[in-house]
This record gives sequence, structure tokens and C-alpha cells, in this order.
Amino acid sequence: MSAQCEATLKAAAGAPMSVFERYLTVWVFLCIVAGVGLGQLAPGVFQAIGRMEFAQVNLPVGLLIWVMVIPMLVKVNFGALHEVKGHMRGIGVTLFVNWLVKPFSMAFLGWLFVRNVFAPMLPADQLDSYIAGLILLAAAPCTAMVFVWSRLSNGDPLFTLSQVALNDTIMVVAFAPLVGFLLGISAITVPWDTLIISVVLYIVIPVILSQVWRKLLLAKGQAHFDAAMEKIGPWSICALLTTLVLLFAFQGEAILKQPLVIALLAVPILIQVFFNSALAYWLNRAVGEKHSVACPSALIGASNFFELAVAAAIGLFGFESGAALATVVGVLIEVPVMLLVVKVVNSSKGWYERSPA
Repeated sequence: MSAQCEATLKAAAGAPMSVFERYLTVWVFLCIVAGVGLGQLAPGVFQAIGRMEFAQVNLPVGLLIWVMVIPMLVKVNFGALHEVKGHMRGIGVTLFVNWLVKPFSMAFLGWLFVRNVFAPMLPADQLDSYIAGLILLAAAPCTAMVFVWSRLSNGDPLFTLSQVALNDTIMVVAFAPLVGFLLGISAITVPWDTLIISVVLYIVIPVILSQVWRKLLLAKGQAHFDAAMEKIGPWSICALLTTLVLLFAFQGEAILKQPLVIALLAVPILIQVFFNSALAYWLNRAVGEKHSVACPSALIGASNFFELAVAAAIGLFGFESGAALATVVGVLIEVPVMLLVVKVVNSSKGWYERSPA
């Protein structure tokens, strides 16, 4: 293992949950209240922000999304990719669940609940948009928060680091085709030009910029890198919360008319989290992987890169779309649900390590 990889590994293993991360659900709820209130008090201001577009990209949101995503990607060490060979079975389970199960299961759950079970209780003109948001949420595997979940479950930090690097590498080339395919089979019109622009703006360019920035920081030493990460870490959460205030300012009228929408959209997301985490956890046990590998594998299968999902939903469908609202519901429930999954995998360690026979 390289010295740089080892240093990154130690940092990922030891980083505690920040106040922002631990109480993310509270901050998101406050953003809902603030956004809805401000949207009602000063609608003209937010309409002006909504008109600040160039080539179908809202400029304030584009800037906020870069501030959201790039600091997280700086933490990702793509040099850890060669470490995947040390846990091929666990990596195989991770890739299977993240790319062949999670997006397709979410598309099915979206069709089942949004287009059928809950359809009479949802605005008819937003059904396709809600499903699109759920698909975007499931098609983006978790990047930053999975390090926190792995640490809380005593997961193997090297495995966590390598699976995140591999997932992010795949996401650069697979996100757009996968989203386009699932939208297509869900009978939703695929805005391919906007989808490709979103991928370039919110995945490709941030990955390149973050890795250049990472290299420059590490050139000054690991201590300098760690100090810089402490300073820029809160940028992502602040940018996310600001984006949510803007989004809920646009969504306020719809939420006030139908507050039940958020609870209904949470149902398929919750089912998806529990199904995929349980599947990955069981598959790792079936193939004989260690508990310290099964935990981060199950947790990355359950959580999402919700910052990217929110960005893509706004870029593709706009602030006022059901897609944007659906991705934000994922942000709202992420922390409490994932802490519950962490508790389950920790408490079931004895069962996991018993022989299946």
C-alpha cells in the first residue's frame, strides 16, 4: 500500500461524524420551513434566481453544486483502485448490488408505488417526474458519507476506500446511460442533451478538478492536506443546505397544497434502502467475506450520492419538478435510516460469523 493511500485510509477510518452530518435531518427540515416561508414572502426574488440560466443550466445552482460535490471528491483516492484485488468477492457483491440491483429495483418500486398504489394521492402531472427523481437517487452510489457509516460499523477502511474509488470511476461512464435506459423503460422522455451536459458538469469536471486539487494539496504534505480538508469540509453541507432552501422556495406552493407527498415518496426509498442493504449483507456472508467487509458493502448499497442526485434532478427537470423533490426526500431520511442499518449490522455480527451450516 502506498504511503498516500495509507494516510487517506487512516483519515477516512478516524473521521467522526460532524454536527452537520449527525443532525442532517434536522437541518433539512429547517430548510423546508425556511424555503417555503421565503418563497411565500419574496416570490419575485426566487423567480429572478430561476431565470439566471445559460444553456439550460441555472448558474447559481451550478456554482452551489460544484461547492457541494468537489470537496467530497477531493477525499477520494483513485490510487486505491489497485487494492480491490484484495477483496474480490466483496467488491463483486458491491458492484452487483450498486449497478445491477439498486437502480432497477428503484425503478420498479417507483412504478409500483408512484404510478399505481399512491397515484390517486399524488398530482397526476408530476408522476413521471417523481419516478425520474427516484431513479436518479438510486443511480448514484454513495461517496462521502459511506466512510462515516463504515467507521461506525467497524468496517475495513481499505475496502471502503477501494470500493468508493471504483464506484466513482464507473459512475463517470455509466451514470448517463443507466439513467437514460431506466427513464426510457419507465416511459419517461429522456432529455439526452441535458443529461449529457449534467454528467459533464456535475461528474466529469468535478472529478478532474477535485483530483488536481487533491494532488496540489498532497504535494505540500499530508498535514497540509488534512488541515485543508477540515476547512473545506463544511462547504459541501452549507452549499447543500442553501440549494435546498432555493428548491423548497420553488416547491413551497405544491408542498402546502399536498404535504403528504413527502411521506409517500419516502416509502419506496425506505424499502429500497432496507432491501439492498440486506441483500448485500447476506450475499457477502454467502460468499464467505469477513464481517468488516460485509458492513461497508451493505452500507454503500443502501446509501446514495444524494448531492449528485439533487444536482442532476434540478439540471434535468428544474427547481419546481417532482424529480427535485423526490431526491430531497432521500436527503431528509438518509441519516436516521442509515444509522438504523448500522445498528442492525453491528448487532447481528454474532449471527454473521456463525457458520451457515
